[in-house]
Amino acid sequence: MDDTLLKIFIAVTTFAVVIQAGIMVALYFAVRKSTEKMDALASEVRSKALPTIDTVQNILVDLRPKIDLMSTNFSESSTMVRNQLARVDVTLADALDRTRLQVIRADELLNRTMDKVEETSEIVHKTVISPLRQVNGLVNAISTGVEVFLGQKSRHRKNGTGVPQDEMFI
Repeated sequence: MDDTLLKIFIAVTTFAVVIQAGIMVALYFAVRKSTEKMDALASEVRSKALPTIDTVQNILVDLRPKIDLMSTNFSESSTMVRNQLARVDVTLADALDRTRLQVIRADELLNRTMDKVEETSEIVHKTVISPLRQVNGLVNAISTGVEVFLGQKSRHRKNGTGVPQDEMFI
């Protein structure tokens, strides 16, 4: 029985090895078939994608100097704009300062002029109007005295207002 049992185990092991060998051969053919498909796919990618990649790379190589130039120009332009804005700011600040000074000067001039007008008005009042009132009073006194002396008792009233003509002057 031991001999028979040994033959059965050998037969089962042989059968298992043959099945494994068949599976290995099938795996070999499947991998070979997949490899061929992958090679075909890789060659298709090479034939279609690589020229595109090369074209993109050539375009990038051609555009690089232009992009660098654009970057340099933008940097210079922004620097120039910044400098111009600084100059405009300084100019506006100067104009505002000058305008403030001119407004202050105009205010001072107007104040001095108003003071002079008031002084002149007071001087005119003191030197012209006051003496005129005094002269007017003197003339009224003389005319009243002359009227009384000549015998005329009432004075002629104008417009019926009761105000003598001489008093209307002032």
